[in-house]
Amino acid sequence: MDIEKIENILKFYLLVSQLKDKIRSGWKVWNIERDRVESVAEHIYGTCMLAIAIDSEFKLDIDIYKVVMILVIHEIEEIKIGDLTPFDKVTKEEKRNLGKKAVEEILASLTDKAKYIDLIEEFEKMETKEAKFAKMCDKLEANIQCKIYCEENCLDINKKENEYLLEDVRIQKLLKKGEKTIADLFIENDKPKYTEKVFEDIANYIKEKRLLENK
Repeated sequence: MDIEKIENILKFYLLVSQLKDKIRSGWKVWNIERDRVESVAEHIYGTCMLAIAIDSEFKLDIDIYKVVMILVIHEIEEIKIGDLTPFDKVTKEEKRNLGKKAVEEILASLTDKAKYIDLIEEFEKMETKEAKFAKMCDKLEANIQCKIYCEENCLDINKKENEYLLEDVRIQKLLKKGEKTIADLFIENDKPKYTEKVFEDIANYIKEKRLLENK
């Protein structure tokens, strides 16, 4: 029995399992009213299922195994630095540096840590089609979840506690374009990131349709 390897596995597992209980911060920022809000781990699961479904239906010539691996691993930094949002006033460079340090600490017990760090670096650099596909799945899953929460009346753009958020310059631009719900804001903000037309098409569809009627 290789005790050291078993202990390495369990150390890593116990660390990453914390994401099962770490609530996605963005929903709290928008003052969601719901007994149970999704965890980071549930978001990761959603991105993977979305990637598999899109690859199944649209055949975009990507390595779906690599995409899923990227999606599974790229948010483990949040165990240590939290789920930072654009309202946390942390620059992209600061977040990247914090995340890199966190990832190295979290993966330290694994023999193949360099392989997983490379996948995260690939995602950060956004130079490969797999990294770009993973990023779009990450954004689109959040758009879909936001639309579901809005349909459940858990998120209300007119809630008094959200008034300070609506003063943000980025949100003001979207409001002036006529966006009326938090889901609208999420979708329109992320559309420029959808370099594959299928992602834009899905985003447009979920914006116009009621998703819960299809359950």
